[in-house]
Amino acid sequence: MKYDGLLFDLDGTLWDATENIRTSWNIAIKDFIGLENRELTAEELQGVMGLPMDEIAAKLFSEYPKEKQLDILQHCCEIENEYLTNHGGILFPNVEKTLSNLSKNFKLCIVSNGQAGYIQTFLTSHNMNKYFTDFQNWGDNQVPKGENIKLVMKRNSIKHAAYIGDTLGDFNASKLAGIDFIYAKYGFGEVEKPDYTINSFEELEQIVG
Repeated sequence: MKYDGLLFDLDGTLWDATENIRTSWNIAIKDFIGLENRELTAEELQGVMGLPMDEIAAKLFSEYPKEKQLDILQHCCEIENEYLTNHGGILFPNVEKTLSNLSKNFKLCIVSNGQAGYIQTFLTSHNMNKYFTDFQNWGDNQVPKGENIKLVMKRNSIKHAAYIGDTLGDFNASKLAGIDFIYAKYGFGEVEKPDYTINSFEELEQIVG
């Protein structure tokens, strides 16, 4: 077996929470003067999925100074965490069955560019804690994803890992960490030269053996 650990992106890899994120953010932004009639679209959110939170704020709320952008996004994230904990997202087909099988042979971890508490919404709303050894949100330490991958590997004594994600940023993070990248082609992004490609989540079992 070539890996002792598998690390996962969340959005576009394990679930699609776009619609519930959009709903929660549209609730949140109405608390700000000038945004009472703004409606964020699913396309806008999908266009920023996987980016660090400060970059998301800059893209979505560019008409405001940076400090205000971050204030708006912070409020969005607080409302989002509460909403997703209660409502969850849409799991990609066969995610839980595949994770259950993989957890018998590998240490499974999640590394996301989301805010503090974001991964926990997935683990709680879909009862996924039992499959995962560890996780790291960008919002907990503001460290780039590649460094967080290395951090999680070190923390869990993982020597040989692959990172499973769906965007070019995920690919670059895996290369920074010096590990294989498995491209979830069914997700939100495009990657030209991954180490491996899966067209559905359950195909992961075939690749990692």
